[in-house]
Amino acid sequence: MALTIYTCKECGSDLNLNPNDLFPPDFYFEAGNKKTLSFAAVDAEKFRFEKEDKIMPFFETLNYWGIQRKRTKIKCNSCNHLIGYIYDDGPPLTGGIGQYGFGPSQVVPRAPRYRFKTKAVQISSQT
Repeated sequence: MALTIYTCKECGSDLNLNPNDLFPPDFYFEAGNKKTLSFAAVDAEKFRFEKEDKIMPFFETLNYWGIQRKRTKIKCNSCNHLIGYIYDDGPPLTGGIGQYGFGPSQVVPRAPRYRFKTKAVQISSQT
């Protein structure tokens, strides 16, 4: 059986990502899944995490200043190259059907999703 190895494209260091934690490519996420690999868990020792708090101007009314986006950057621990982001739009942590029965929403606590850019990760097989 072939072993899949994920490495940083910039420096070649092993990212120690487990293929069993990989979400299927057609799995639905609110933030999308285009040109990315999404994992449910990662080895935190292989990465550096940086919080990002960004406000994009969007003036709808005088009291509404914009859209706030909070996410965490995932950087390679060896070369500090940006390889992805952590989003909080993973599967719901509770077994419920969501607020008021309308399905998952921001009120329902969500599992983190580790989203790696395909252009930043090298995928190889080893037998």
